Amino acid sequence: MNYTIEVEQEEDGRWIAEVVDLPGVMVYGQTVEEAITRVQALALRILADNLENGKNVSSGLINVSFQPA
Repeated sequence: MNYTIEVEQEEDGRWIAEVVDLPGVMVYGQTVEEAITRVQALALRILADNLENGKNVSSGLINVSFQPA
């Protein structure tokens, strides 16, 4: 699965990154790189939790990649 990450800079200088297809997967970072790294980690945790709990599971192996919006 491919997930799109949207990144924007807030007025206070922080960066916010969001994985569009995963509701609630949104984090702040002091740099754009930190925001992207943190949102990818959160998305992977959410996906792992979904797999463990049988939610939104496709059969077979899962390949996850992220791409900038």
